[in-house]
Amino acid sequence: MSSEKLIYLPIGGAGEIGMNAYVYGYGAPDRERLIVVDLGVTFPDMDGTPGVDLILPDVKWLEERKDQIEAIFITHAHEDHIGALGLVWERLGAPVYARTFTANIGRRKLEERNLPEGVIQTVGAYPVVTHAGPFKVSFVPVSHSIPESAGLLIDTPAGRIVHSGDFKIDTTPVVGEPFDADLWTEIAKPGVKALMCDSTNVFSPAPGRSEAELSKPLQELIAGQPGMVVATTFASNIARLKTLAVAADKAGRSICLLGRAMRRMIEAGIESGILSDFPKTISPEDAQHVPRGNLMLIVTGSQGERRAASAQLANGKYLGLSMAEGDTFLFSSKTIPGNERGVIRIMNQLSEKGVEVIDDRGGLYHVSGHANRPDLSRMHDLIQPQMLIPMHGEHRHLREHVKLGESKGIAGIVAVNGTMVDLTGDRPQVCGYVETGRTYLDGAVQIGALDGIVRDRIRMALNGHVTVTLLIDENDEPLGDPWCEVMGLAELGRSDAPLVEVLEEDLSQFLNRADDKTLLDDDELDKELTRIVRNVCQTEIGKKPEVTVIVSRLT
Repeated sequence: MSSEKLIYLPIGGAGEIGMNAYVYGYGAPDRERLIVVDLGVTFPDMDGTPGVDLILPDVKWLEERKDQIEAIFITHAHEDHIGALGLVWERLGAPVYARTFTANIGRRKLEERNLPEGVIQTVGAYPVVTHAGPFKVSFVPVSHSIPESAGLLIDTPAGRIVHSGDFKIDTTPVVGEPFDADLWTEIAKPGVKALMCDSTNVFSPAPGRSEAELSKPLQELIAGQPGMVVATTFASNIARLKTLAVAADKAGRSICLLGRAMRRMIEAGIESGILSDFPKTISPEDAQHVPRGNLMLIVTGSQGERRAASAQLANGKYLGLSMAEGDTFLFSSKTIPGNERGVIRIMNQLSEKGVEVIDDRGGLYHVSGHANRPDLSRMHDLIQPQMLIPMHGEHRHLREHVKLGESKGIAGIVAVNGTMVDLTGDRPQVCGYVETGRTYLDGAVQIGALDGIVRDRIRMALNGHVTVTLLIDENDEPLGDPWCEVMGLAELGRSDAPLVEVLEEDLSQFLNRADDKTLLDDDELDKELTRIVRNVCQTEIGKKPEVTVIVSRLT
């Protein structure tokens, strides 16, 4: 019996929505030849990851097996599938394969990091085959909310795998290829061992709707507004950008795009030949001279991002443009769970300006890019896999998707990040666990989630900070009194005296009675001064701040 196995290992995107990264391997245990599917990011929030720019998967396990990686395949150009490419590619070093539009975006990301763009190979759609060690991989077109999305057909010595990628069943997608049921039926004919399938909308009971259904209601909405209309959606949802732009054009409005990510996507679409008929746009400078009733802005920030164009307009001006009473702001998007507070904050700020705020109104102005429950069931019927491994979803989504498959007699398993699954036999079997985690892009550097940096930042945000500075002279005696600087703390405490004065008084009393042994020991001074500061603050203001003690000795 052969010892070679076919394995599947998610290191991001399974048990969460975002940060997708999946590994397939074939060979003897721990000597498998590997391919990686997608390298995505997820986005931080001020509560759990303050100050962090991006969150990406920890690729340490892959880096340790760098010489086993045959290739990296990127299914489409959404940030949660391609966003980490420029940040981790150097650590993996394998060739990257993608379709034309996705490759365009990928090269831009590598260029931003001064990495060689030539590592990305542009590949045509099925039946084009890329050979990567024991794997034969084809990009199979699917409909989604970004052009040239693809599922992957992965042929291995142990059987055929279908990796669905993000998909929906849309035969009129506006931009991109329609879903081709006949093509998937053809692919399934030889038999499919395992289907790794998008689980995002497994709880949505109605069949998915087409992007084309939005055209008429959006045109009617935009044409009927008296003032300026501003619409926001995902910058990467090029089909929606086009639907909005065409609706504005038909309403006789000039169109202005605000947001670097949005302009970059449109540029990539034009360069790739996908958006040859996108309506003409004007610059923000020219938009300032257009009558409000003749102007349409399409802006970034649909998820409440603080630095995006939507938030800037809600706060005041952005690139010389501002909103006023009588204007309309449309959220042509779905709020991702966890982003509600940011979105509601922007809605309220706009409302205070007298702006009419319109959300997706139960789908009237937005359709999802992911397959709903009936569409997932149809995909199962088309592929007829021997086994089903749900991906791209929180734990509850994965679990519900397994139940959906089992109702059809398909063997399934919940495999969250770090779960290695053996696909060699007739049923999926867990064959090991890999330590996975998150890495943060924090400014210009990458830090580990467990490094303590973000934890300390949260503690300072919650409790404030006190710096104590103490000078010790050449006789090992305090030179004057210690002094304190406070940040993020109330100025007055319960004693109605300035907090700094109370702190400095108590610290001085301690130093006056401290023995020589304590004064000679910096560690002991740090410990005792920190204890006093925290106790005084707890008594005075009910907080125990973070404390930094600086002891300077004069020699």
